[in-house]
Amino acid sequence: MDKFSGSRGEFVRQADIARALGSPFVASVLEAGERHLARAPRTAALIQSWPGDPSAAALAMRFNAAIHALARRGRPRRLESLYRRQHDDFDGALCAALVSEDDFIARWMRQPTQTNEVNRAAAILAALMVAGERFGLPFELLELGSSAGLNLNLAHYAYDLGGVAAGMPGSSVQIAPTWHGAPPPDAAVEVCGARGVDLHPLDVADEATRERLMSFVFADQPARAERLGNAIALARRHPPLITCGDAVSWLADQLDVPQPEGRCRAIFHSMVLQYLGPEDRKAATDLIAAAGARATADRPLAWISFEWTQARTEVQLWLTTWPSGEARHLATCHPYGAWIDWRG
Repeated sequence: MDKFSGSRGEFVRQADIARALGSPFVASVLEAGERHLARAPRTAALIQSWPGDPSAAALAMRFNAAIHALARRGRPRRLESLYRRQHDDFDGALCAALVSEDDFIARWMRQPTQTNEVNRAAAILAALMVAGERFGLPFELLELGSSAGLNLNLAHYAYDLGGVAAGMPGSSVQIAPTWHGAPPPDAAVEVCGARGVDLHPLDVADEATRERLMSFVFADQPARAERLGNAIALARRHPPLITCGDAVSWLADQLDVPQPEGRCRAIFHSMVLQYLGPEDRKAATDLIAAAGARATADRPLAWISFEWTQARTEVQLWLTTWPSGEARHLATCHPYGAWIDWRG
């Protein structure tokens, strides 16, 4: 089916979501992009021939980031001045970009999304606090789909979680999502090790990588961009440990390593499952369940999932802990972690 047929194409649907998330500028970029996509034949052909679900592949977000990247480079001038808020001619600016930068946009969109949103660390840490209250043990963290590994550094950030202070006081990365409901348990979280995996891990020491990450931040969310910049700077001082590889094979290798007594092994992922095929999703889930079956009171396992529901109606935070195997829906969250509706 034509991904842009009819009156409700993919970019327009995602524009509605962006507007609901408080980003009207991004919404207008996507709407103008859909209206004039035919001016960029290579980009249009890439989208039309894309295998699978365009929403799951986040094609609209890839397109928005490509346009933002161009504006940050100052080309074309009409687009740069739009992003500087010197005019509001979205149609004219997007036309200019699509005509002159078709090759750049198509190349950019072939690469996966790289948001690596550090605000999501608040939800992950809150889940660790729940597990910490239960087990009272230090954590070794295993992250699937680490990107640049910024959330592997979650212990280096400072948090306000519904009035509960957590993390490292005085950190340059301050995370305080809007909180609804009771606060999480005020339990200390000690991280004794953190490592992750990604098919294409990003090195924040590389300028092009830093630029790519910044371009995926919505242009009308300056606080989010500042927080990302601070997290990148911190990661350059504390480089996260990331392996280049596929999630399933890496996870199998990690879970084969004997778990030290007196540690809780915690597997977490945020906005990753949508990029895995059904077979890989099942394989990863089976590996975690098998490791959970081996867990004991002094070698417990926690699984933290921050993902869209299957119908993509909301983002849910789930915590499953072993040896009991109890699964809890802890919260419903903003996709980028701006708010948390805590269920506890």
